Amino acid sequence: MLKLFRRRTNKIINYAVIGNVIGSLLLINGVLMILPLIFSFYHDDDAKIGFIFSSLLTLFVGGFLKYFNRESENAEIKRRDGFLIVTLGWLSMTLFGSLPYILSESIPSITNAFFETMSGFSTTGASILNNIEEMPESILFWRSMTQWIGGMGIIVLTIAILPLLGIGGMELFVNEAPGPTKDKIHPRIKETAKRLWYIYLAITMTEMIALLFCGMSFFDAINHALTTASTGGFSTKQASIAHYDSPAIEYVITFFMFLAGTNFTLIYFGFKGRFKKIWKNDEFKYYFFAVIGLILLITPFVYTATDYSFGKSIRAVVFQVVSIITTTGYASDIFTTWGVFVTFIFFLLLFSGASAGSTSGGIKIVRIVVLMKNSFMEFKRRLHPNAVVPVHLNGQVVNHKIIYNLLAFLFLYLFMFTVGCVIMASLDGMDLLTAISSVATSLGNVGPGISTVNPAESFAHIPDAGKWVLSFLMLFGRLELFTVAVLFTPYFWRVN
Repeated sequence: MLKLFRRRTNKIINYAVIGNVIGSLLLINGVLMILPLIFSFYHDDDAKIGFIFSSLLTLFVGGFLKYFNRESENAEIKRRDGFLIVTLGWLSMTLFGSLPYILSESIPSITNAFFETMSGFSTTGASILNNIEEMPESILFWRSMTQWIGGMGIIVLTIAILPLLGIGGMELFVNEAPGPTKDKIHPRIKETAKRLWYIYLAITMTEMIALLFCGMSFFDAINHALTTASTGGFSTKQASIAHYDSPAIEYVITFFMFLAGTNFTLIYFGFKGRFKKIWKNDEFKYYFFAVIGLILLITPFVYTATDYSFGKSIRAVVFQVVSIITTTGYASDIFTTWGVFVTFIFFLLLFSGASAGSTSGGIKIVRIVVLMKNSFMEFKRRLHPNAVVPVHLNGQVVNHKIIYNLLAFLFLYLFMFTVGCVIMASLDGMDLLTAISSVATSLGNVGPGISTVNPAESFAHIPDAGKWVLSFLMLFGRLELFTVAVLFTPYFWRVN
């Protein structure tokens, strides 16, 4: 029976191609592990040996996979191969990316190290650390690097650097990359990936320079630039951005969080001076006005619930609204102390996310907008059953196939959320609000939640079984659900 299964799956899946590409990813991962050694030697911390062995082991395994699958170097990557490469590639990156934490004994627990690494690569920002300032600088830099790598996607990085995927690279880009959707920046996928990375790098470097001018140290500036551009939210301080208590720093980070939550295609149009195309984009308008509307709605509640001045209330609300809606997860304040109504609003934002084609997580505003428009159109269809009442987005009719796909995505999202809540609530020591909130923030790749996983707390107290559940929810959320879920269907493994 096992031989029959292998024979059938070998017909539809090219395992040599998958091994070759994953080998490339691990080689890149191993090289990137060398970068934190600069900070390790400069600060003379205790993580040097851990990084050296982690890098060598990762490079060895990556090289092994590349060598023994070298004959598939130029083979075509088919759709099934693409799904497996994205999912297994992400898991491989996470497994080997956790080695520096384990071997340096900064996070000796395998469960905690895997959770922290998955939170990094998925740009979730949930952390088990309660002593961030006591961690070696090289470990903190690697922690930020995992988010920066995951922000645009290690698969896209490979397409941009190594021209080994050929025309099959499009399969990976469609499955994983948070880059252009319908409006392609460039018809050639490798060129598109490169341009995305140029934009990503430019945003990161510009923010780092701006934060230096605001008084941040070089180490803090580069780390926060890495985790803002990726909408990740890992900070070098336990109190996150609240540690600095600086309006200038908060406004700079707010601007770049908003920018990172914008479709990268539109950012490219901005660089080209095509600003009209940005404003004509329906999703961007909804994104912009949603942020403004939430700020106007929440500010009066914060002003009355705290002893803040009106100016500080606006500043706090602006930062937290942008931080949560973009799924960055930085904290300049503890929003759960602003009252039940405000806490509930922020809980709902755990599901939203910002723009499609950005580095943010969540359901994404464009999906919400299309489904809302379709719901309103359904009233008109009820009154005029024979009329053709299409849904429009950006002046074009949205195909029914896309709407069905969005409905399936929403159902799967809510199904995963429900199953996750049931599992988390069944664990010992978990209260209901913590269970629900931890699932919502992990699936949405946000980071902080409510109850005992609020912005002032960590996930260290979550049971080990719960951390594994949340880790895989982060993976599902980061890879847009279907990419991972399709592997668990019988259709994926059938020959026909």
